[in-house]
Amino acid sequence: MNLQPLLDALDLQEYAARALADEPRAQIDDLQTRLQEAETRLEHLAITRTTVTGLADRLPHVAPDLPEHPDHPRILDAFNQTTGPLRAKDVCQALGHELLPRNVEGTRAKLKRLVKLGILTEIDTGNFARKQ
Repeated sequence: MNLQPLLDALDLQEYAARALADEPRAQIDDLQTRLQEAETRLEHLAITRTTVTGLADRLPHVAPDLPEHPDHPRILDAFNQTTGPLRAKDVCQALGHELLPRNVEGTRAKLKRLVKLGILTEIDTGNFARKQ
């Protein structure tokens, strides 16, 4: 029996199978390279984040600009003089304003503005404190 034609047919099939496998291998190699690049980038970003957050407490704190109104620095001073939260009427008294509804509401509006700027926080409805 002559096995050569059978071996030749096997060679052709083997060649075709190798050619078929070469394309996915090339894709896998490309994907592995791209994955390694992405992982390296992620590692660098993680190192950068760690470095920046480690230095953040060493940077000088820059207070946000206060709205132009003479009461705002005085409001902050009132919060610096206390350890707990203050209500609008407490701040109004600290500023030396009469406890009239329009004065209390005006002070409340200023407090809300300072909350929006991130300087104060509203602990619960009507109770304001310095943001830590």
